[in-house]
Amino acid sequence: MPRPTKSKTSVIVYSPHPSISVVVKWVSELMEKTGRNLEEWCVYIRKNGPEELAARRRWLKEKHNIGTNTAWWLAERADGQPTWDETPEQYLAVAPIYVDEMFSGSKEGFRPIGDALMRLGQKIAVDLKICPCKTIIPFCRNHVIAEIKPATKTRIDFGLALGKDVKFTSRLKDTGGLQKKNRITHKVEVTSLEDLDAELKAWLKKAYERDE
Repeated sequence: MPRPTKSKTSVIVYSPHPSISVVVKWVSELMEKTGRNLEEWCVYIRKNGPEELAARRRWLKEKHNIGTNTAWWLAERADGQPTWDETPEQYLAVAPIYVDEMFSGSKEGFRPIGDALMRLGQKIAVDLKICPCKTIIPFCRNHVIAEIKPATKTRIDFGLALGKDVKFTSRLKDTGGLQKKNRITHKVEVTSLEDLDAELKAWLKKAYERDE
């Protein structure tokens, strides 16, 4: 179940990050693809593999012909520490911690703006999902449509997946996403709650509608 955060107004609900389904599928297919399930691999790696993480990844790739992503996950998971994206429950347990840490220290003052942006996203549509990571807070429909990024001590960058058809302006800036083939192509620099105006809401709604 999604995990609510504390709020004096509407509740902010976090949803499992889309990458979780990838990891769940990976775990379910390990036996068929490699001849060992996750638990068996963990025991085997601890008994026979290198202790150092980078060496362990190389050993899995070179000796056992394990793919890069699988080798990375197995190398970390062998020590009994589940990754944050291994199950929805594990993800939802750490998601609020990511947000708390993101808006701590010198960026603590931006928490009200971050919360307001998340509530704005939830108002756009019931199927828009808020999926915090360690350094950004993506908004997802079928794909990532927007993201909150506390960029500096003085602003939040609110990124939007608007594509090549929306022109850049002095306010709606270029992220370099078109050139890099990243989904987030535009951004608005948010420094106060007043920046969450009708224009910003319209851009977020457009980003949502593009991801049908």
